[in-house]
Amino acid sequence: MARTVGIGIQSFDKLIRNQYLYIDKSNFIKEWWESGDDLTLITRPRRFGKTLNMNMLERFLSIEYAGQGEIFERLSIWKEEKYRNLQGTYPVIFLSFAGIKSSSFAEAKKSLFYLIEKLYNRYDFLLKEDSLNEKEKNFIKSISVKMDNYSAVSSLGTLSEFLYRYYGKKVIILLDEYDTPLQEAWVYGYWKEMVEFIRGLFNSTFKTNPYLERAVMTGITRVSKEPIFSDLNNLEVVTTTSEKYENSFGFTEDEVWAALQECGLYENRLAVKDWYDGFTFGKRKDIYNPWSIINYLDKKRFSTYWANTSSNGLVDKLIREGSADIKISMENLLKGEHLYREIDEQIIFDQLDADENAIWSLFLASGYLKVESYEINEDTGTDLYELALTNKEVQIMFQKMIRKWFTRSGTVYNGFIRALLQDDVKSMNAYMNRVALATFNYFRVSNEPRTSLLELGDCPRTNSEAVGFDSGRNPSMETQPERFYHGFVLGLAVELTDRYIITSNRESGFGRYDVIMEPKNGTDNAVINNCDRNAIIMEFKVRDAGEEKSLEDTADAALKQIEEQRYQVTLENRGISDDRIRKYGFAFEGKEVLIKSGSIYGNSMLSEYL
Repeated sequence: MARTVGIGIQSFDKLIRNQYLYIDKSNFIKEWWESGDDLTLITRPRRFGKTLNMNMLERFLSIEYAGQGEIFERLSIWKEEKYRNLQGTYPVIFLSFAGIKSSSFAEAKKSLFYLIEKLYNRYDFLLKEDSLNEKEKNFIKSISVKMDNYSAVSSLGTLSEFLYRYYGKKVIILLDEYDTPLQEAWVYGYWKEMVEFIRGLFNSTFKTNPYLERAVMTGITRVSKEPIFSDLNNLEVVTTTSEKYENSFGFTEDEVWAALQECGLYENRLAVKDWYDGFTFGKRKDIYNPWSIINYLDKKRFSTYWANTSSNGLVDKLIREGSADIKISMENLLKGEHLYREIDEQIIFDQLDADENAIWSLFLASGYLKVESYEINEDTGTDLYELALTNKEVQIMFQKMIRKWFTRSGTVYNGFIRALLQDDVKSMNAYMNRVALATFNYFRVSNEPRTSLLELGDCPRTNSEAVGFDSGRNPSMETQPERFYHGFVLGLAVELTDRYIITSNRESGFGRYDVIMEPKNGTDNAVINNCDRNAIIMEFKVRDAGEEKSLEDTADAALKQIEEQRYQVTLENRGISDDRIRKYGFAFEGKEVLIKSGSIYGNSMLSEYL
């Protein structure tokens, strides 16, 4: 009989005692203990069992659960007497930063202080013991949301000392989701203040704490040593490319197959693999996303379960406001192509504004990209990674994200696509100007402090607000339309992927950017009179007031470039006749757009415009 599938249960005790479906990861305890590492940082994408494993580790080691080892009796860790004797023998401090999500440093600090206060409340029995003097007891009483910074920074180290004196053993500290407040600080603009506080807390807790036996931290990203880990020379970092704990987070293919068999879904295993496989930890491939697998076993239908567990606001922001190169790379990834980049697994949040590779590093750590292969350049010491979108679920997530970019223009954007397929240039102009007006600022970066992930882009900025970024770099006005048009092309690639092969190139700057839409063979879903079976070439140009008197001249120049560069040769070589190739010149000035179509040579010039 299949076990019950429990959704969202992070209590190890509840899973085991209720005999819910659980895939045994208790060997993680043995592997970690035998590593002998004093301080371990393990990074994995969200919803990969980090919290459950930390809860299991606490449940196994904590002296609070001494003599309650029967919960592990059916698990692999219980097979060895050495580990049966280890159960329940250490004081354990366990806390999670997962809930520290605030839009200001003051509120974030208050949340952290309240978390520490609740932790201390678990040990209020210390107030009744003779092992502490009155000053020490008063320190415990002072721990609250109103405590000073010094008390907060030293709180975990001080609690370690108090527990050591009470139990006579050094303490194990488990810190889950350590990087959540840091990511929030970067998003909301109080990065420096949070880094300063976390550095002091970590130094007191992990560096200068003589009462610490061992510690484990988990998170999504490996934040650079420069901000917070510079003093922690004993830190062992285990990222997704490390070989340690390869099988401890996420489900292996054998584990997934067994779960599918138990739930009567084994015949769907290849579709499950297509949707949810693709993660690689160390050298172990075919790691599956646990959250999606558990939800599929429960609901028995395919969906983007993992991708829907958060707003993905940071990812959306980085792509939408990113450079043309980032959007082009995203376009290629969505087409199934691979990306080759140098990756540094130390995420430096301050570089996300300027360093494209830092963005791909974040995407890799977060699980949106997978490593197909990598090699080390022995001359430079850099790691070159071959990257791809992780699986079908991630691809669909990005497609949905890009569609949402144009939801503010809604039916207007859809109207433009229909007009494009019908070769209705007058309607194309009308719709395109409305799309540009509605969404142009959405693709521009803002010099405002970063606000809520859910608020980013919810309403157009004013012109004065949308001309720079808070890093101090002000993109020129020429780069602003580039952000919009590359986002626009991404939108086309998503909406028309079933009908067209869409390719784009950027030879040198936005003025030479072109798009070719090649109809796919065997298209059965033509819109009207098979118009969408025509190939399409688009050229985008920003008006140069020194050379072009009007937008009409700019649009003519775009059409002329199509002809002179003979972009149609690629299509002709694939058997598409010239009469089936439509050409459009897009001229842009500010938020005004003019589209012309036709040929620009000799007496054959044909054009339509608004």
